[in-house]
Amino acid sequence: MSSAPVMTPLQALPPNPDEDALLREYYRLASLYLSSAGTGAIVPAPAPGAAAPAVVQPGSGSVVKKRRPRSSELVRVSSLGVRDQIYFRDLVRRARITFECLRGLLLRDDDRAESLGLGGVAGYGGGGDRRRVRADLRAAALMADHDLWLNRDRRIVGSMPGISVGDAFFFRMELCVLGLHGQVQAGIDYVSAGRSASGEPIATSIIVSGGYEDDDDRGEVLVYTGHGGRDPNLHKHCVDQKLEGGNLALERSMAYGIEIRVIRAVKSRRSPVGKVYFYDGLYKVVDYWLDRGKSGFGVYKYKMLRIEGQEPMGTVNYRIAEQLKVDVFAVRPTGYLSFDISMGRELLPVALYNDVDDDRDPLLFEYLARPIFPTSAVQGKFAEGGGGCDCGENCSFGCNCAGRNGGEFAYDKTGVLLRGKPLVYECGPYCRCPPSCPNRVSQKGLQHRLEVFRSRETGWGVRSLDLIKAGTFICEFSGIVLTQQQSEIVAANGDCLVRPNRFPPRWLDWGDISDVNPEYVAPDYPALPELNFAIDVSKARNVACYFSHSCSPNVFVQFVLFDHYNASYPHLMIFAMENIPPLRELSIDYGIVDEWVGKLTM
Repeated sequence: MSSAPVMTPLQALPPNPDEDALLREYYRLASLYLSSAGTGAIVPAPAPGAAAPAVVQPGSGSVVKKRRPRSSELVRVSSLGVRDQIYFRDLVRRARITFECLRGLLLRDDDRAESLGLGGVAGYGGGGDRRRVRADLRAAALMADHDLWLNRDRRIVGSMPGISVGDAFFFRMELCVLGLHGQVQAGIDYVSAGRSASGEPIATSIIVSGGYEDDDDRGEVLVYTGHGGRDPNLHKHCVDQKLEGGNLALERSMAYGIEIRVIRAVKSRRSPVGKVYFYDGLYKVVDYWLDRGKSGFGVYKYKMLRIEGQEPMGTVNYRIAEQLKVDVFAVRPTGYLSFDISMGRELLPVALYNDVDDDRDPLLFEYLARPIFPTSAVQGKFAEGGGGCDCGENCSFGCNCAGRNGGEFAYDKTGVLLRGKPLVYECGPYCRCPPSCPNRVSQKGLQHRLEVFRSRETGWGVRSLDLIKAGTFICEFSGIVLTQQQSEIVAANGDCLVRPNRFPPRWLDWGDISDVNPEYVAPDYPALPELNFAIDVSKARNVACYFSHSCSPNVFVQFVLFDHYNASYPHLMIFAMENIPPLRELSIDYGIVDEWVGKLTM
């Protein structure tokens, strides 16, 4: 490097074997630096001379910071007003976003380290193999180090603010982070006798995972087997269970009439770990007895009844949704107005269901799977900025499209958005990379079975038959795109226009890890100019136009470009803000709620 001109950039050096080796080494070190101490780093490096923050290195066995212990105080939350419900829902969502985005960024950095031939990176457990500790465990540990686990200062009995019946979770550690179930392995969460104010253990939640052969789960009625007595390797009972610990806590909860939160684990191909946890609501223990189990040893059994008046169970909705995809009429013999209002324009059918009234309004519109842009907006914009990338295989760090995105791709290898940006550039028709490129996500269209349905509360709404993972693409907001001048003319006629500049920047929330990294800065590149166009949905639209409005939504808009490079006319791509269980209504924050929102949903 010393022989090169002072102001010559590395990329401009003449090619020769020595300098090629120099560039490779520079790229390796630069990538390593970015993955450990750059703006994308999860844990900021300590300032020179400053004491490093005390952390617990997962899997290292060394605890260098004493975490705040979990409280033994039992409290019950009384009925909450609407504003309080939104507050706690957003609080829980914030914790879940932090957990999921930390996990995604850790996996991204794992992949970078592996590509560089490194087993570990400073700040994540030293030089050992970081893959020995799962990313969800490391994410939870980082949140614990920063005192971000919820409900540590109290044990909530019964319903937990911000968590709804039917909520879905892909990782058991997430249940611990939220305080829904505080045991990493044990199926019964309880306050021990030594820490209870009454001197007796009290149970607050259980997980039904199918691991006990003596369980009898019939949904509303559950016969739950106590813990203990099993061989850890054979998963079979080898001694009689004892009425102590969690077993005694369940009996004491029955005696005091304390509700038990029930979380069920269900196998799922959409889960990174092969199962998903659903919160199925509150049960009461009504009876218990010592019985002879199938293995021949004594087991304690607890009969539990689900409390009436709750929302449908997540596991029930999951099974119903799966049946609907196989045999519609066996589940809903009437109510369907169409099995595909897209008429084959989407990759998956979009059903139309109404069992409320005679409204058939969605059938009156032409279905547009993709928006139609004005020619003047995209003409000559396809190759602006040098065209697409020249990658012969899937794109990797350093290609032309990565540069457009600020040096990093927006998605992980499974297509999950790592963090929201003002604008995302996907590889497009002028790129040489194959369709399998991980930088081609939202352009592939609908990947979930959606259903437009009639609701007594929100008019027309949309729900999914699939379990949607947080951060994944759902669908595009489509219609006829109008320039500012065209929209002013159309608006004068009172037609229904959607203005993209009214959507709040909810993308800022997705990927925000400032709670863990105080030096985190929200992405401001690629820059997004002022959006003055409108989308006319008065005659042609798609499924996204029926999303209901919410001040605490479960989806958000991410602006994306892929088929042209005019940043003034991006695509409005909709992503999941949280895990969305099957049959739950999809909601979006339209920002300024006025007449056009009513025209969409009514």
